[in-house]
Amino acid sequence: MSFIDNFLNKITMYRLVLYYLVVLLLVSVFSAFFHFLSFSPESLVFTTFLIVLVCWISNHLFAKAFGVAPNSESIYITAFILALIITPVVSADLTGVGFIIFASAWAMGSKYIFAIGKKHVFNPAAFGVALSAIAIGQSATWWVAGNIVLLPFVLIGGLLIVRKIHRFDLVLSFAAVSLITIVVTASSQDYLTPISQTLLHSSFFFLALVMLTEPLTMPPSRMLRILYGALVGILFAPNVHIGNYYFTPEIALLIGNIFVYIVSPKGRFMLTLKEKNQIGTGTYEYVFLPDRPFMFRPGQYLEWTLGHRFPDDRGNRRYFTIASSPTETDVRLGVKFYDPASTYKRALQSLKIGDTISASHLAGDFVLPTNNKKKLVFIAGGIGVTPFRSMVQYLVDKKDARSATLFYSNKTLEEVSYKDVFDRAEKEIGFKTVYALSNAKNSVPGMYNGTIDGALIAREVPDYRDRTFYISGPRGMVEAFKKTLSGMGVPRWRIKTDYFPGFA
Repeated sequence: MSFIDNFLNKITMYRLVLYYLVVLLLVSVFSAFFHFLSFSPESLVFTTFLIVLVCWISNHLFAKAFGVAPNSESIYITAFILALIITPVVSADLTGVGFIIFASAWAMGSKYIFAIGKKHVFNPAAFGVALSAIAIGQSATWWVAGNIVLLPFVLIGGLLIVRKIHRFDLVLSFAAVSLITIVVTASSQDYLTPISQTLLHSSFFFLALVMLTEPLTMPPSRMLRILYGALVGILFAPNVHIGNYYFTPEIALLIGNIFVYIVSPKGRFMLTLKEKNQIGTGTYEYVFLPDRPFMFRPGQYLEWTLGHRFPDDRGNRRYFTIASSPTETDVRLGVKFYDPASTYKRALQSLKIGDTISASHLAGDFVLPTNNKKKLVFIAGGIGVTPFRSMVQYLVDKKDARSATLFYSNKTLEEVSYKDVFDRAEKEIGFKTVYALSNAKNSVPGMYNGTIDGALIAREVPDYRDRTFYISGPRGMVEAFKKTLSGMGVPRWRIKTDYFPGFA
């Protein structure tokens, strides 16, 4: 694993974005000092401080008024984005200071006032500057994105974010559609000039890599992400207009946010801990009672927010697959604990019966095909078995005896989780599970002593070329199996993967 991959796997997407924005601001102060920017470093420092102060105060006031625990990480991310798109002002510029206070306060307020089911609809920074343009006639200049000196930093950091969260489909959709729209709507046959101006001197990259990819305003599936990117891409093109009104980047994004709200699961759920059971070495299952029923597909995931003091670089939010089936009333979460544990995992360990955790942003394409005639192979490593627990329990409850085999790898027998579910599936619907123990000292009856490889897959599933493969586990394992299966002649479109390096 490369140094970059190692770094990305140890930090959450939110913390990566926060560090990225801080670096951009520091580089901008340095650039302003050497006159590469049109404003002074002092004005940038003053503006950033003012935005952070207003955002912090506003957020805490709104959080108290609405009875919601504030998220400090979110405050600083929004504040720093505003500092990078609003032109810096000096303290004597009362109009500019008023604009900053108005935009910052409304950016924070939008997370509470326009939150439906405790989940905000709009990108906060985009809402703050869009409302300012409409209400007080002051607009964002997106100065960080339009400066050629800062462009390499915007690109490198932004691409790291997209690589971490694996949302290149969204960014490529936005980029392709916006550039095609720019060419189609160009007022002359000189297509290179508007394209070069867009790529080098507009908000194109910052909008696409940083703001478009905000998880809470992103659609739940790949196809919807592509449509979302395309919609924002069309409206982003400078010549697209309705009558005399030309869309700004922030308005394009907000319209996209409305689309996401329409097509996405609604609201945030509060879950009360009902049971906590150890189901394997270092692995625990948390059983929650949701505050209201909600629909999901087996294999989908939620963003779980657990507020705690002094969070480390991995923050207070995680994306975990739902281990329960939609046919069950309770919501199950399977978690593997490692030493040393993150502050989030330690807070999770300390939960007591009756404590609550919030969850939102239901999403994921790693789900059972609707065509039950398709033959399947599941490959799981360790706690990567959770989506398959959800799928298999669903198949059992629905009496769906489709052709499916699970290869489940662990180091030792003590690490195997959910064996009761898979054993029941074998008896009731003929579901087949191949357990592999890679580090067992002695052979265990009914289990394969060794690692899962191509030979084992071919032996247990002779018709593997006709099957769709689902792989879930650590990144290294997933990538290794993709290569193994490709080498066995399994086409790439029949290999579905599930891991969350961008959110874990």
